[in-house]
Amino acid sequence: MTPEEKLASLGLVLPEAPVPVANYVPFRFAGNLLYLSGQGPKRADGTYRPGRLGRDATIEEGYEDARLTGLNLLAVAKTALGELSRIEAVVKLLGMVNAEPDFSDHPKVINGCSDLLVEVLGDAGRHARSAVGMGSLPNRMTVEVEAILLVRD
Repeated sequence: MTPEEKLASLGLVLPEAPVPVANYVPFRFAGNLLYLSGQGPKRADGTYRPGRLGRDATIEEGYEDARLTGLNLLAVAKTALGELSRIEAVVKLLGMVNAEPDFSDHPKVINGCSDLLVEVLGDAGRHARSAVGMGSLPNRMTVEVEAILLVRD
């Protein structure tokens, strides 16, 4: 089953790849590595759930936001690669959580993205990862994730 077929079987549809809002590109190749710029949980209507984990959003809401962020990362990857089956491995994720200083469940939140990538890509979706807290994120969004992918020619 291709990753696109797996998405369909899960009832998921890739959104339009987000367009950069500043002076950067959404992806960059370096040899057979594909670097994906940080993405957030941008909804179809262009909005984000604003807030900080531990104050305005629950772990479950953060998890869902991280899952949506994973879909946005896959949308950028599909734009870059043409088909998701060219992803040989998700090498590394950096998950950033907009959190209160005493919040400590960053990994549980970023699992939303990690779990989605494994569901869609199987073993190729398993990755090294950092999940860290931030004092703020653009648009007051709850999470942002960037990724490094190993790709096939």
